[in-house]
Amino acid sequence: MLQTAEKHNVTATDLAFQRCINPQCGATYETHSVRTSCDRCGDLLDIAYDWDRAGVPDSLSYFEQMWSQRTNPVRFSGVWRFHELLPFASQNELVTVGEGQTLLQQANEVAKYVGLNEGQLHLQYEGMNPSGSFKDNGMCAAVTHAKMMNAKRAACASTGNTSASLALYCSATQAMKAVIFIGSGKISYGKLSQALDYGALTIQIAGDFDDAMIRVRQVAQELGIYLVNSVNPFRLEGQKTVMYRVLEALRWEVPDWIVVPGGNLGNSSAFGKAFHELKQHGLIDRIPRLAVINAGGADTLYELVERRGVRWNGGNVNMEPIVSYNDHMDREGIRADTIASAIEINRPVNLKKCLRALEWMDGVVRQTDDQEILDAKAKIGAGGFGCEPASAASVAGARLLRREGVIAPSDKVVCILTGHELKDPTATVAYHTTDQELFNKTLGSRGVTKASHANRAVAVPNDLDDIIKAIQLYS
Repeated sequence: MLQTAEKHNVTATDLAFQRCINPQCGATYETHSVRTSCDRCGDLLDIAYDWDRAGVPDSLSYFEQMWSQRTNPVRFSGVWRFHELLPFASQNELVTVGEGQTLLQQANEVAKYVGLNEGQLHLQYEGMNPSGSFKDNGMCAAVTHAKMMNAKRAACASTGNTSASLALYCSATQAMKAVIFIGSGKISYGKLSQALDYGALTIQIAGDFDDAMIRVRQVAQELGIYLVNSVNPFRLEGQKTVMYRVLEALRWEVPDWIVVPGGNLGNSSAFGKAFHELKQHGLIDRIPRLAVINAGGADTLYELVERRGVRWNGGNVNMEPIVSYNDHMDREGIRADTIASAIEINRPVNLKKCLRALEWMDGVVRQTDDQEILDAKAKIGAGGFGCEPASAASVAGARLLRREGVIAPSDKVVCILTGHELKDPTATVAYHTTDQELFNKTLGSRGVTKASHANRAVAVPNDLDDIIKAIQLYS
């Protein structure tokens, strides 16, 4: 049973507030304010709640009743179905376009590839969201807050998925104008087409995502535009619900591992917060371990955590290795470069929140190269799920951790597939192609030398007998 806020005669905005993640600071700010960092110390912000007044369900099975309310758009949403666990806005303020109708699928063929026992690998397919990626989970929350703030424009820097999601929400809800910043040549047509089609104002700058991120923050500050990148704490509240749906699909059983690609580190940060809160509420009895997987060409988190020993350390983060590594990248002109464009980020804005999630979830960080990512992607596809390259980093990373013995064959593992295959079809076609020139141009420049699991087209003459022979030979 849930003791609701109405019983205490308070509104949603009375229940929520923004709080600095730095325990030595802990400054708080009201919900009805737009900020992406602490005014006092400059650190990132969380959305926190007065749970005593908000009320928490006695068990997670409370949310099963929401399916009987699915004619209500709010409860149909796979985000707002769990509104009681992110109650920063009242129900009549929530923005939804039907996000979160996603699938957790047991994947035995992929489990064999990873090295897990049958029945132990599950793929959480976020490509089923309206814009084709996990970003919709957070965007509905960010746009809800933007609407609460009467914003007329909303902006983001993007490698593609964030811009597609923001453009979709602005177009579908007619709530505000989307302004998106992309780097030159750093976005796939599958993603760019969405932003253009949905009517977003697209600003392409000379540089990469990290450059675009710097500029969009400056522009948002200068022009008073609402910023929806994952530095926005409301975005991450929505992204918590990916884990709620995983638990729901597992009948509220906590898995042993959550494996997720690491780019700007919003997902890993949100997942850590989700499980930390559920454990505090007594709704789960243990927290799964977290594995964050970088692409080899964009492996800042791996470098800092696994090579330079950077830790959350209860909030006392040693900044020297971080500053030193950032200076090194500047001096050497190191730019992120990977076929997994959705995680092609060298300066993740949620670094500290991810460090905190790694501490809460006893996490590890690994990196996999583009060859391993594309091979894993092909195996995922052969198992029935088409995902973009960045998504496959989770499966490639799980396979690596299994080889290392960090993950046991009997562990229950959930790999997050963050985006749909059609987000970046060029990479898929290049991997499976018989056109060596296309392969070399698209993949060879990134160190991919072979397509171990390619499903190539079979060329035959336009002759019935030859076609039949080919089908008999290859099927």
